[in-house]
Amino acid sequence: MKQKKQMPQKQLLIIYLIDMKKKPVLFLDSGIGGIPYCKCFHQRNPGESIIYFADRLNFPYGKKEKGQLIEILTNLLENLIKTLNPKIMVLACNTASIASLSALRKSFPLLPIIGTVPAVKPAAIKSKTGKIGVLGTELTINEPYIRELAAKYGNAEIAGIAAPELVEFIENKITLSTDAEKKEIVNHYLKSFRKEGVDALVLGCTHFLFLQEFFQNEAKPDISVFDSLEGITRRIETALDEHSLWENKAHNAENYLLLSAETEPEAEWIGWADYLNFKISLIKDYE
Repeated sequence: MKQKKQMPQKQLLIIYLIDMKKKPVLFLDSGIGGIPYCKCFHQRNPGESIIYFADRLNFPYGKKEKGQLIEILTNLLENLIKTLNPKIMVLACNTASIASLSALRKSFPLLPIIGTVPAVKPAAIKSKTGKIGVLGTELTINEPYIRELAAKYGNAEIAGIAAPELVEFIENKITLSTDAEKKEIVNHYLKSFRKEGVDALVLGCTHFLFLQEFFQNEAKPDISVFDSLEGITRRIETALDEHSLWENKAHNAENYLLLSAETEPEAEWIGWADYLNFKISLIKDYE
């Protein structure tokens, strides 16, 4: 009689590669959008071990229903905590932060979780016309939260544009596009915002930071552009202070770009790992 083949327990493949004692700072997004936040923090704090997790199996987060996204992120973070032992997690996605930050903090009270909420507050405060533009995903634009922020801090009105096609462009074509193509797509959105009479524009999706310079240059002189990059980096550092989580000077940092995937990393992802100067690894099963 044949014995039943014992199925291996599901687990993250990279547990054999990463020293659990390192307690990394974990950055999480569905694609490349959170990379600018990760790079900014890494440049300022090279002694910290960092893991950037790209959940590309669930890309893009911006098209998910709120309840579905909360379920995806709760299950994912539960496994990442068990496997990677992070000391702090940065939800490096505006959409995911707006939709699930409260739920995740409630589910994981022992883990400091930093969200990347769109920079509506400073834009509302600085706006002179009282009308600010927000460029984001469908979920971000449809959430009452951003309008509540605008009303609270500047009694401002929001003109929102959902731009899932811009997320796709940045995720799949940004490294291959010319400056002329980038200017063209940026001006496409700026034209719409100018028609709305906005004088402050919030880049409400982390992906859009890859076009930050183009938005800044093309928006002048009538529109000021806001993002949360510097503010979030300072918030991570403050949280490390508050929880006494900084590494000692003798710490040998290890940095990884991890992908949820069923196929080997494409050349673009290897390029992003080189851009960060991180090691790259694959996670084929994390459920």
